[in-house]
Amino acid sequence: MESGRDGADGLPVVVVCGPPASGKSTVGEVAARALGAVLLDQDVVTGPLTAVVAELLGTDDLDSPALGGATRAARYETLHAAAEHNLRVGRPVVLVAPYTTERRDPLAWDRLAARLREAGGAPLMVWLRLRPEELLTRLRDRSAARDREKLAEGDSYLSRVDLTPPAAPHLAVDATSPPEAQSAKILKALVD
Repeated sequence: MESGRDGADGLPVVVVCGPPASGKSTVGEVAARALGAVLLDQDVVTGPLTAVVAELLGTDDLDSPALGGATRAARYETLHAAAEHNLRVGRPVVLVAPYTTERRDPLAWDRLAARLREAGGAPLMVWLRLRPEELLTRLRDRSAARDREKLAEGDSYLSRVDLTPPAAPHLAVDATSPPEAQSAKILKALVD
């Protein structure tokens, strides 16, 4: 279900989503620079507070119900409130997060898109496609503490990762292409 922006009027709001290690942050940075947009990466915006909660719970795995489930609503609300604020002062926005619920549930995406449009944005969901074997390679290469359990599980972890395209309207981008090429595809979709 690929398509363009969700509403052509308004400031660009690029919502970069994808599986872990798909390059969301890198592509988000390149696209934000090209657009002159505010970059709101969930890991950066909510990371310090999430780290405090992680320490209290004794886990740094955002996929765990204890940490991920306990903080999801607050982490996304923080991200979306910051996006709305920036849209209202006339700044385009690039949002970077997994957006698992919004990409699986078209109604959840519709609610977010409506909220962003109300603030003056024209949202475009971007899905970074990645093959399972490339996902494991990237997790190993980035060597993040939060990926230790995932790598230890290997194929078992891969069987739980949702690599299916979003059910909501989106622009699919090959995550193995260079970030500049990915950004160029996004920018082209914004003007088409």
